Amino acid sequence: MNFRWILLVKCLLLLFPSVKCSITNWIYMAVNESALLSIAAASGSIYDATWLRDRQRLLQIKDKKVKYYVNKDRCRCKIFLNGTLQIEQVVKEDSGKYTVTVYQQDGKLKAEEETMFIVQEPVPQPILSAECVNKTVSVKCEVKQKTKDETFIIELTQDKSKKIQKNATRLELHTRYSGTFRCVVKNQVSEKTAEKVIKCSGQLDLYLILSIAGGAIFFVIFVILLIYCIRKKKAERLEDDHEEQMMQARQANSEMVVRELPQPPCNPTPKQLRVQQRPLPQPQVQQQALPPRPRPRTQQRTPNHPRERP
Repeated sequence: MNFRWILLVKCLLLLFPSVKCSITNWIYMAVNESALLSIAAASGSIYDATWLRDRQRLLQIKDKKVKYYVNKDRCRCKIFLNGTLQIEQVVKEDSGKYTVTVYQQDGKLKAEEETMFIVQEPVPQPILSAECVNKTVSVKCEVKQKTKDETFIIELTQDKSKKIQKNATRLELHTRYSGTFRCVVKNQVSEKTAEKVIKCSGQLDLYLILSIAGGAIFFVIFVILLIYCIRKKKAERLEDDHEEQMMQARQANSEMVVRELPQPPCNPTPKQLRVQQRPLPQPQVQQQALPPRPRPRTQQRTPNHPRERP
């Protein structure tokens, strides 16, 4: 019955141009920060505004006087003259639906607005791990929860491929390529990243294969050019040596021709004449020693007796 009456009132407010209909805003805030919940319909100071959280009244400002319906220290909240609600050092228990109703001085409803206020913990550091199975890389990004209802947005990327999952605490990616993997965990108030280079043994990625092939081709070309240069220098050296030998042979032949040319006759001196008249020493030929010849045996001669005369 209460719900139907509220719905009926909201519909009737459409008939009055001076009344603003309910507006729902979403505000996210990190723990221990200060939040400001403003009123969109307020311009300057207002006469009467009341703030409620989950249909429970918190405080009211009327004719510049503030009235608290809850413990002020427990609420950690205050209201400004323009109706803005401030909550200091917010905690997760401050999350909820905040409703503000604004009345004019004559008692007519001026505006009613709703704000969904959500307090979140900063995301923890993600844990990035990998496992190689049958030449396939299985990468896992995981976040530890502080509470059971805590979820995150997880993005797992590798080069140009990306996988996103909302309201999760773990995300897995399977690929056949090694490389740099990046995991991003975030919510509405914070974001953290983990990055890791993962390579499986026995697996070569495309860039590595191309780099190895390019290096091999460059090495082969370098070796061919080196062999060509060595052979060219060797041929030039042999050609130079051949030319040098030819020149030496020509020079030797010319010297021999000069030596064989007859000397022109000239008047010899007396000393030269004496030298020319001297007989040239004959070379002594060493005769080979022959073995001594055997002497003939001498026969003893018989004495010659005088013949007797008959």
